[in-house]
Amino acid sequence: MSCAPPSSDAVALAHGPAIAAAAAPAQHRAHEDVQALVSATLLVAFGVVLFGKSGLLTGGTAGLAFLLGYASGMDFGVAFFLVNLPFYWFAWRRLGAVFTLKTFAAVSLLSVFAQLLPHGIGIDYLAPGTASVLGGLLCGVGMLILFRHRASLGGVNVLVLHLQERYGWRAGTVQMAIDGAIVAGALWITDWQRVAWSVLGAVVLNLVLAVNHRPGRYVVV
Repeated sequence: MSCAPPSSDAVALAHGPAIAAAAAPAQHRAHEDVQALVSATLLVAFGVVLFGKSGLLTGGTAGLAFLLGYASGMDFGVAFFLVNLPFYWFAWRRLGAVFTLKTFAAVSLLSVFAQLLPHGIGIDYLAPGTASVLGGLLCGVGMLILFRHRASLGGVNVLVLHLQERYGWRAGTVQMAIDGAIVAGALWITDWQRVAWSVLGAVVLNLVLAVNHRPGRYVVV
């Protein structure tokens, strides 16, 4: 009788199903996705309120909605919902129906929360530096939660997630470049000091994503 240890092939064959199950990413349950979407959009909405109270901007489609609101007088929630509409087709084609439906739900929730929160929060004084850092952190953490539950806030989020999954480009780095361009576009409607504080907020937001959302680091879907 041979006393040699079993070969690695034999071990793999014997434990193949267990290894495959361990390697397969776990699935979020429906109630986990619901609480994630509500929590994330509340955090982002609070960050948006802080930006708005200080007259600051953020990047992505939220930044575009801010610009549209400043230029036209439209409420942020309405502008944000409208700006995102063209991106749903791209999300459906590239990232699938489930991702698109979650993203639509997140955009709708954020639009509602951004309209309601200002009526429940009174802020007498808020320094631009405080608003930029806290707002950036809140928006960054909210987006991170959405990304980890296969959702987004539409628009630029859809594009950067597609680029990360398809080409391995880090979402935070790509989003930071796009956000910088959007915030810089605000120079024609506001002073450079507010734009500078807005850039700081965009950097904080995207540092949260760049450090915490890397390909392969979080495999639950």
